[in-house]
Order: sequence, then C-alpha cells, then structure tokens
Amino acid sequence: MKEEDWPAVSTMYHGFLDEAGGADPFSGSHFIVVAVLTTNVPRPIELHVKRARQRLREKPASGEIKATHSREQVIQRLLTALAQEDIQIVAEIVDKRAILRPPEDPEDIYRLAVAKAVSHCVVRWPRLDLYLDKRYTKKELRHALERYIRETISGLHQEVVLISQEYSMSRKWLQAVDYVAWAIFQKYERGDDRFYRIIADKVVVEEVLQKPLW
Repeated sequence: MKEEDWPAVSTMYHGFLDEAGGADPFSGSHFIVVAVLTTNVPRPIELHVKRARQRLREKPASGEIKATHSREQVIQRLLTALAQEDIQIVAEIVDKRAILRPPEDPEDIYRLAVAKAVSHCVVRWPRLDLYLDKRYTKKELRHALERYIRETISGLHQEVVLISQEYSMSRKWLQAVDYVAWAIFQKYERGDDRFYRIIADKVVVEEVLQKPLW
C-alpha cells in the first residue's frame, strides 16, 4: 500500500520492523533485537527522518541514514522527535548466550524473533500494514520468512495483516525504526541505556527470549 492510498482517518495501524545484532549464535553480538515501530499516523515519522538527514554535515550518497553511522547528537535528536509522536514500540530480544543447541539454520533465530514481535503487534492491532526491512535478496527466503510469520499468527484474531519487505533506502519509516532498534540494542549489548531512555515510555512490549534448545 502506497502512502497516497492511506486514508486520512483509519483504524489501520502501520508497523515498521528492523533488527540490530546478528543471528549467528556463536559469533558477533550476544543479542539480536527485533523492533517494530507502530503508528496510525505515519507521515510525521517520515518528516522527522527527512529533517534529520537535512541537518547532517555530510549527507549519505544513498539518501539513507543509519544509527551506526550517525553522531550521538543526531541519534538523540531523532529519537527525541520520534518520542513526541503517537507511536508504540514492540521489541523482541533474543539472548543468544542462552543457546545450548542452535538451529541448523541460524536465520531461524531471526525468523522466530520477527514472528514473535509481529504476534505481539497483531494481538494489539488486528488491522496491520507491516513493512519489514528487506533482509533477503532471494525471493524464496523472503517467502519463507512471510510463511513463518503467517503460520505463527494464524491462531490469533486478525482482521487484515499486510506484509511487505522493502529496502530501507526507499522507506523513511524503516530508517526511523533502525534508530529505535539500535537504541534498544545498546541497552542489552553494551549496557548503555542513554538512548533507550528517550523512547522508553513508547515501549509497550519488551520481551527477552532465552531459548536453549532449537
């Protein structure tokens, strides 16, 4: 669904999902964070991202801004602006240190975290237009992810759940949730909650998953 197709007043909620941290259980980060930013008024989110990019001294050639490449002042300012909007944040955090027997495919860790985060969203907003940052270039992997999500939420009450996987470069809202996921990741991975505290009041679900066996 394109922005121009969204009604001015609607019960449809819009969700934007991104992750921070790697899925491999025995390398890289200790945690993987999947965050969903939801709102029924997405336009202000896009404007905040545009303004954040305009303030940059050196603008990225791709047009995409990311928390990992931003100065702390930029991150703080954008998160503060987002926290002033009517948004809700759902976060699923996988503690990879608890894994004793990992899945054969490490991506199953990511798929589970995404599906559980989406489940929390559907329980609260049964009419949901969901955008995921496109993690996979292969169509079969994208289909496998959506199938996993659909199977997980099949037993939940839902009116309509639309799922799109798109590149964050072309979707300002996905760039916004990148900063949200990064802030939550800093809290768990680094023990640094300075940025998390900015958005803490907007977090409606924050679930830590410790799954030893797969």
